[in-house]
Amino acid sequence: MPPPRTGGRAEARRAAQGKGGGRAGKDGGKDAGRDGGKDAGRDGGRGSGRDGGKPEAAGGGGRAAARNSRKPKKNVKKIVAWSAAGVLVLIAGAGGAIYFKLNANIKSFDGDAIATDRPPEAQADADGNKPVNVLLIGSDSRGGNNSDLGGGSADGGARSDTTILLHVYADHKHAVGISIPRNAKVPIPPCKLPNGKWTKGSSSDLFNAAFSVGSSDGGNPACAQNTVEKLTGIRVDHTIVVDFNGFSAMTKAVNGVDICLPKAIYEGDVNPNLHRKGDLVLPQGKQTVQGQQALDYVRLRHGIGDGSDIGRMKRQQAFLSSLASKVKKDGLSPTNLLPLADAATKSLVVDPGLASADKLLSFGLSLKNIDMHDLKFVTAPWRYRTQDKDLDLVQPDANKLWETLKADQTIDGQNATGQQPDAADPSAPAASQSAAPSTPAVPAADAGNASIKVAVYNGTTDNGLAGKATAQLKAAKFAATTAGQAASTRYKTTMVEYGSGQKANAEKVAALFPGASVEAGNSAGVTLIVGKDFSAANGGGATGGASGAAASGTGTPAPPAPLPTTVTNEARSADDDICANTSYGSGG
Repeated sequence: MPPPRTGGRAEARRAAQGKGGGRAGKDGGKDAGRDGGKDAGRDGGRGSGRDGGKPEAAGGGGRAAARNSRKPKKNVKKIVAWSAAGVLVLIAGAGGAIYFKLNANIKSFDGDAIATDRPPEAQADADGNKPVNVLLIGSDSRGGNNSDLGGGSADGGARSDTTILLHVYADHKHAVGISIPRNAKVPIPPCKLPNGKWTKGSSSDLFNAAFSVGSSDGGNPACAQNTVEKLTGIRVDHTIVVDFNGFSAMTKAVNGVDICLPKAIYEGDVNPNLHRKGDLVLPQGKQTVQGQQALDYVRLRHGIGDGSDIGRMKRQQAFLSSLASKVKKDGLSPTNLLPLADAATKSLVVDPGLASADKLLSFGLSLKNIDMHDLKFVTAPWRYRTQDKDLDLVQPDANKLWETLKADQTIDGQNATGQQPDAADPSAPAASQSAAPSTPAVPAADAGNASIKVAVYNGTTDNGLAGKATAQLKAAKFAATTAGQAASTRYKTTMVEYGSGQKANAEKVAALFPGASVEAGNSAGVTLIVGKDFSAANGGGATGGASGAAASGTGTPAPPAPLPTTVTNEARSADDDICANTSYGSGG
């Protein structure tokens, strides 16, 4: 009889039966590790098919006995458990690797270069809702590999090709991006140079000169941020700079972005120094672009419209709208965001407060509830200067725009503060109001109120009133919803409007607001517009400014007068037709 074969299945069988033999002591562990998985995979199904149901010889044990015994089953459970643990470790390790990779990509600028004399931070409401202002800068630096994409030579220094102040409202359901013309004349505050010294500033210079202070390849994001804060009076929470490489990589990461052109673009349009028409670069009409073509589109000035920066900003707004729509459509999940984040972070420069992967991804995910119709883009009000080709910002229109953002008011007049009703007891304000009630108050427990839907608007400039009125209605069991700011802010008395068949319901609502008038309206259902009488009874009565903010208890400035049509008529929603409003002036 030849000696029993050592290792592999034979050795495992004898070990399971408590027998020794051969080189088990010396090589059992090694062979088991080497052959256990291999033989199990090779013979698991084969043994079951060949031996299933076949009795073993008496006292022989063998594979069937090993299969049916308790101990091997426990070993199998242990193996499965350790394998699962190993998979989890690998997943966690991969996640950690991704996190550290993204973190390693991100570069931040010097926080000490941010001015100390800054606008105040926006105050959060009782639920922690607060707006976020992000300065987005597209750098035209030719440093590194950027000269291959942007054209020209690595001449040192960088300018801001694109600057957009993105205001994300406190409700995180609305946002607006304000394009600031790069050749607008603005004051430049003192800024820190790469050598640590500070400039004296300038009373009037081109806006994009701020980013160029210090003439470094990376530009001066802190100086641009300081300039925007001085110009607008708005606290910039975060600043993000993307260069040519980063922009190109991001468009590839989302597999291209849809654009539309009113006319074909040729090499001579992209590079006027070519002095000839050249080959076709971008055809007329709708198309999907990425990489170099996408960069050519957003940087294009000549060959379309009047060749100005105004037209270019319109195309940049159209491009960002299309990009946001695509990312939103694909889903703001980590799976979709990670490739985009990896591409973007390789060429991002951010403020110190955003310089980590988790903060950057969290900010991206915080935008997931913004509807594309409620993502707007406008250009700061401007006019051409008579003495040169530069621009001036139009006043007081520009200041009205900044005040609108500070008040967390959308450009079409909605209150997007995210503000919730004040903590005061909402069930009893009618009894404490100074005006004499015209009708008895409706009992708070009226069960029939639950079927009455009420849209609540603020008809004054005092913040928080719509939320307070909504709370009062809900306490009386009405199905009330805060709708925001009314079209007019000059309501002296509260008004309840009703649609067809809703007069009785409107009167029940009016009973909670002494002195309120009841009138037929154009909308279906019931609409409540609170006026100055409700404001006065709730500690308000101011027309705006600090007193209006104090009345709401939020510290938020009261909404300014409505924006001029020169601003609102030019606004672009992210869901607008991509072929509309992509040029300025004559020439296509």
